[in-house]
Amino acid sequence: MLEQISANPQWFWISLGGLLLAAEMLGASGYLLWSGVSAVIVGVIIWLLPELSWEWQGSLFAVMTIAVAYLWWYWLRKRPTATSGSPVLNQRNRQLIGTRATLTEAMHNGHGRINIADSSWRAQANEDLPIGTEVEVVAVEGTTLVIRAIIR
Repeated sequence: MLEQISANPQWFWISLGGLLLAAEMLGASGYLLWSGVSAVIVGVIIWLLPELSWEWQGSLFAVMTIAVAYLWWYWLRKRPTATSGSPVLNQRNRQLIGTRATLTEAMHNGHGRINIADSSWRAQANEDLPIGTEVEVVAVEGTTLVIRAIIR
């Protein structure tokens, strides 16, 4: 059996990659994914360059695994997350800041309601505004949207 592996090392690496990827699907949380991908890549390289010794193949596998895992980590670090990238994630009212809408109800004593998309929000303004006024959400205080009239 060792003679067959040494005669066809590309199949060893491709098979190892397939086994690692299959094991990843069983729930390894990403730990085996990059080793599996690296093994498949080494298998393809060995297929193209069959004269590489086992020492070089193992070294290439180790370097590829570290390089691919680092590139994945680098890509993940650049993505926005709930704690660092998007402070308004799951805070729909804060996501509305900058949204423009037209009043469908008049504002009395600086308070009223505004319809944005499929929701009705309590709104507050510094002045009374008539129906049809185009407004912009400038801040949020609790569940109340602070709006101002857009002057054209």
